[in-house]
Amino acid sequence: MSPAAPLPRILVIGTGDTKCDELQFMASVITEAGGRPVMVDVSILGDPPYVPDHSKHDIARAAATSIAEIAESGDENSAMAAMATGAAALTHRLYEEGLVDGIIVLGGSMGTDLALDVAAVLPLGVPKFVVSTIAYSHLIPPERIAPDLMMILWAGGLYGLNSICRSVLSQACGAVVGAARHGTKPDHARPLIGMTSLGSSCLKYMKHLRPELERRGYDVAVFHSTGMGGRAFEAIAAQAGFAAVFDFCIQEVSNHHYGTVVTSGADRLENAGRAGIPQIVAPGAVDMVDLQAWQALPEIFADRPYHAHNRLIGSVTTSPEGRREVARLIGQKLAQADAKVAFLLPTEGLQEWDKPEEPLHDPEGLAAFLDEMRRAVPPSVTFREVDAHINSPSFSAAALAIFDSWVAEGVIPEGRPS
Repeated sequence: MSPAAPLPRILVIGTGDTKCDELQFMASVITEAGGRPVMVDVSILGDPPYVPDHSKHDIARAAATSIAEIAESGDENSAMAAMATGAAALTHRLYEEGLVDGIIVLGGSMGTDLALDVAAVLPLGVPKFVVSTIAYSHLIPPERIAPDLMMILWAGGLYGLNSICRSVLSQACGAVVGAARHGTKPDHARPLIGMTSLGSSCLKYMKHLRPELERRGYDVAVFHSTGMGGRAFEAIAAQAGFAAVFDFCIQEVSNHHYGTVVTSGADRLENAGRAGIPQIVAPGAVDMVDLQAWQALPEIFADRPYHAHNRLIGSVTTSPEGRREVARLIGQKLAQADAKVAFLLPTEGLQEWDKPEEPLHDPEGLAAFLDEMRRAVPPSVTFREVDAHINSPSFSAAALAIFDSWVAEGVIPEGRPS
């Protein structure tokens, strides 16, 4: 942004009746950083000592109600949910009118609940910053996190300004202004292909597929399927943000089924099909469940082969019957799709650590999964068995053959080579 460009407009959202000092401090930092603060008050019972640009009455009207009705609900949860609805609606309208360049929301658990709804209505590329007392907490369900949401822990700031609080708030405000001034928004010069994977020590097909797809004129985004990566993939798919997907690492389906924190939410493997996006799907690493490496293994996995990837994350193999359960779940999810789906089943292995001599090698478990998966794929899905390991070039070639045929049929838009 050039010095002559308009100041980026940053919505500063919070309860002005209880956090007026913090919000006004944030406004001053945003101004000093070269932004324009736009104050949005989401108070319910009180009023801020300043005049907000968008009052609580504006928020209530955007939710098709009034502050009096919200306050009379008598329940803080439903009252703040109504304010979240209004704040999200107002924010979306202001964005559509070209009046929002970024947002920053301040709150405890109540404010964070509202912030997640507000951030979700803005597209990828609009800076979204949440200052929260529960940042990074497992209280926050992954399916509510916008794919480019930024958070910082509101350390020591629950009640009143202090030196720690000022440090945190000033960092957050500087970050959102900097992102609004200098961030590069996604462009759509080439159709975007979404792909899921793990690191190349486990899954390698992206090394074969990405250069081939780029040569065909596509932009390729590879998402790390360790919970939040899959969530970002699903969030973009839900907004019809992909021309097609190679969803080859659906391990998060297994993770969620077994209740681990490495989850992308219950709707993993559903949003692309719901949005009408063509999908080529494979069961990469679905024979594993990811867990925190810094905690003891749950009793259900105590006797299963285990591989610690690093000090944060480790993987345990599931039993043959557990793999059959996941195969049936995959089939149920694929059956919901409203667009073309192809499912590729690599018969010689689903991830690198299951090869002979590797720590998670389990021929019996693989055989059980293959057997159940053959029955679970619904008739609406194009089914291909590939006599290869998922990491082999021949598997990637089979996937590209389907992709190319769909481009030729007009199912997927043609690429735009540079």
